[in-house]
Formats: sequence, C-alpha cells, structure tokens
Amino acid sequence: MKSTSKLKTTIPYLIIAILIVAIAIIQLKNNKQKTADRVYKYDNTKPIKVITEVAKLQDIHIESEFTGTFEPNQETKISADIQGKITSVLVDLGDFVKQNQAIIQLDNSLLKLQLKSVNIQIEGLEVDVNRYTKLKEVDAIQGIQLEKAILGLKTAKAQRETIEEQINKTTIRAPFDGYVTSKLTEAGAFAAPGVPLLQVTDISKLKFTINVTENDLKYFNMNDNYPILSNLYKSDTLFGKVLMIGSKSNLSNAFPIQMEVKNLQHNSIKAGMFGSTKLNINLKEKGFLIPSSAIVGTSLKPQLYIIRNNEAKLVYVNIIERTKNYVVITNGINENDLYVSTGQINLFDGAKITTK
Repeated sequence: MKSTSKLKTTIPYLIIAILIVAIAIIQLKNNKQKTADRVYKYDNTKPIKVITEVAKLQDIHIESEFTGTFEPNQETKISADIQGKITSVLVDLGDFVKQNQAIIQLDNSLLKLQLKSVNIQIEGLEVDVNRYTKLKEVDAIQGIQLEKAILGLKTAKAQRETIEEQINKTTIRAPFDGYVTSKLTEAGAFAAPGVPLLQVTDISKLKFTINVTENDLKYFNMNDNYPILSNLYKSDTLFGKVLMIGSKSNLSNAFPIQMEVKNLQHNSIKAGMFGSTKLNINLKEKGFLIPSSAIVGTSLKPQLYIIRNNEAKLVYVNIIERTKNYVVITNGINENDLYVSTGQINLFDGAKITTK
C-alpha cells in the first residue's frame, strides 16, 4: 500500500518535468527559427552592380620612383696608435678638418727625453767609429773593436728612428677631409689603441642607397648615371653613378643599389637625409594598363573579372609591371574587353551583373 501511495505522489512531478522539457524544446526551436529568419540571405540570382572599363592595348610609359637615404662617402672613428695621456684636443664638434691636420695631441715629453738620450749616445758612438777606423788603418787595434762600434751605432740609430716614429704618433691627424661628427674625449683623458676618440665624416661625396624589387633590377646598370632629388632641395637635380648592385636580397626581399653622388655647394645635403630617383621607362611591348584595385586573387596567380553576356567571368592574367596604382598585363584579356574595375566585393565567377 505504501508503494502504491508513493507512486501516485511521484507521477504528477514526472508529468510536470516532462512538460517543462517539452516547453523548453519548443521555445528553442522558435528562437532558432527567428534567428534564421533574421539572417541575411544573399540572392545570387540578383544582378550585382559594378563599374566597368574598356581594355585598351597601348604603348606603356612608366614613371617609377625609388626612395633612398644619403650616406657619407667616408666615415671613421679615430683612435690612437699608442697609449698616452691627452694633452689637448685641437678641434671641436662640427669643425671641418683637412687631411693630415693635427686634431689630438698626446703627451710626448718622456719620449723626447729618450730621443735626447739616444742622440747623445749616437754622437759618442760616431766619435768611437771615427777613432777606431783611424787606429785600424795603422793596425793599432783589432778589427773586432771597430765592428762592435759600427754595430752599436746602427742599433742606436734604429732606436732613434723608433722613438721618432712614436713621437710622430703622439700627434693624431685627420685621415681625410671631413667634419668632426662625434667627440668622445677631452684633454686629460687617457688614450689607448682601439679606443675611439673622434669621428670624422666626409660628405663632399655621398652614397645614395635604394632598395628595389627583383622586377626592377633590370632598370639599373653598373656605372650608369641616374637623376636623384633630395627631399629637402627638390629644385637641385643630382646625378648618381651606380657603384653596387646587390647580389642578395634583404629581409624585405629587396635588393640594395648604391650610387655615388657629388654633394651640393656648401655640402648642403647631410648624411641621413632622404631622397628619390625617378625613372621614365618605355616598355618594349604593348600592354593593358589596369587599376591595381581591379586585380583579385594572389600575387602569384592574379585574376581579373571580365564581362561576357552580362556575366562576370574570372580569368587569369599575366602582370609584367607595376606602377603607382596600376599594373600592366599582357594576356588574359583582349582589346575592347569590358573588365570590372570597382565592385568586386560580392562578385563571383558567373554572377549576373549590371553596370552603374
């Protein structure tokens, strides 16, 4: 009796639970249907509005511009060949120096005393050599004494040359004409070989470096001259002679090309300034000049939408050149073909189109 009573009590709760689950399922289906109804369904049978242009086969004239940076023709950090205390720095930051001009002086007082001592020694040895020579002529001394005196004199003279060379090296000189662009020491500091003291930069000539793609390498030849404009002095045209064409691309897959440029009057262009070179190129073969925005697909497999019977047809094209906002293609389309220049966002192969 107790089991029957317990069962009667449980049945209503089961029925309620089942009803709740059923209501939830019905509600979820209704929500799903409402969501599906709200989703935009594109009608691929409806014509898509696009802007088209007519393909014209023509002689292609291209103006390509390459930007680059001016670098110094020569630049070096100057250090001492011998160690010593700096007694004076004879130039200041920004000064112009001439080749072989004294720019730093090291203390050489001890070396001069050594030179004085060696000179006295040489004077004595020269007297000995003269005396022993006369005595040897009359066989008053053994020949070995004269030989030792001559050897001693040669050694002393070699020592003097060494000291004189060391004294010369205490005066540090400019290796070439240029400007002092870095001053790394002052009087009273200690100089040692390999430790930079000054930096001298020559900008009477400049190196102008640009980076070009592999397709543009063909437009540059060794020792040819190309016009260059500084961003700051655009009214003055320079001419750069190609000194180097890179044999290896950099991290951007571009190849460096370096040109030598004579600076403007008063060395107006400074190292680190920017400039550009422009090339006017006439392609040997005719082609179609197409806006870059019209090209779809990848750079390896570029494609273009052309119009056939009011439908968009996707074709592969061959790009032989890029210039500003245009590309030059040579096949894939024919003269007077209509191609889609704008409106490809919803376009697909075989889509119906209408022109704006």
